[in-house]
Amino acid sequence: MSPSNPVTVDESFQGRVYPVGPAVSVTADAVRAFARAVRAGHPAHHDAEAARALGHADVVAPPTFAVVLAQRADAQFVQDPAAGVDFSRVVHGEQTFTHHRPIVAGDEVVAQLHVDRVRVVAGNAMVTTRSELRTAAGEPVCTAVSTLVVRGADS
Repeated sequence: MSPSNPVTVDESFQGRVYPVGPAVSVTADAVRAFARAVRAGHPAHHDAEAARALGHADVVAPPTFAVVLAQRADAQFVQDPAAGVDFSRVVHGEQTFTHHRPIVAGDEVVAQLHVDRVRVVAGNAMVTTRSELRTAAGEPVCTAVSTLVVRGADS
């Protein structure tokens, strides 16, 4: 950490695991709205009958819908006063998803946030988080890994 460009993110948060958050109900309306926003036109994202014809219980979320759930989990770290994150200085650097099964309307999804890495590079904090998304019954749904860049004061 450079004195002229101080980063306030607490590096000791690396390795921290937050408690499982409350369940989030995935609704058909939320799936359809997200699909429209990202221009995902496959009928299974919009029409329950089309999704059922493919073997799903209801409309299927586009793969990137998982970011909605993962960002709720990331908020635990970002909003933790002890972590020292100034959200006005956060840039979302990278996002990956490993899907274990599709997210569908009707799912009740919980997330557990892991802070896998905190490092300072050129006066900026690079934070890698991992959200393990599961159904409320414990079935793995998606592993979402995010890199957040917290810019230093002079960036």
